[in-house]
Amino acid sequence: MNRLSEQADSSERKRQNLNYHIGDDDILQRMLNAFEPGTYVRPHKHEDPPKREIFILLRGRLLMLFFDDKGVVIHRQLLDQKAGKFAVEIAPDEWHMAISLERGTVVYEVKDGPYDSANDKQFAPWAPEEGASDANVWLEELIRENTMG
Repeated sequence: MNRLSEQADSSERKRQNLNYHIGDDDILQRMLNAFEPGTYVRPHKHEDPPKREIFILLRGRLLMLFFDDKGVVIHRQLLDQKAGKFAVEIAPDEWHMAISLERGTVVYEVKDGPYDSANDKQFAPWAPEEGASDANVWLEELIRENTMG
């Protein structure tokens, strides 16, 4: 996990995964996923084809945000060992995103397969694209609004 977190920290996207599944055709995708603060995971859902996703926290803190179709946050799930919250399951039709709140955050991720980059995710049209100039500002605003209190 240390090496994976180091790779995530040195990457431009501030995240890195290590696959345990055999290949893209595997019907159960399994991986370690390291998220560093500042990574921007654009809100998305896995609706067509429908895929469930499960994150199990191994270390760190990860804020999961769930949105309605207009981009309003409707549910928050903080994965945090100190709070005793270790996992979240995401339904195929849920808009969601992951936000790292602590260096060295790593989850074990399980998702229905097979993986096809052409249709794996449907990105939220109301959220900035990854790499867009306003993505980091929007991310910081979400963190501020959803970690108070």
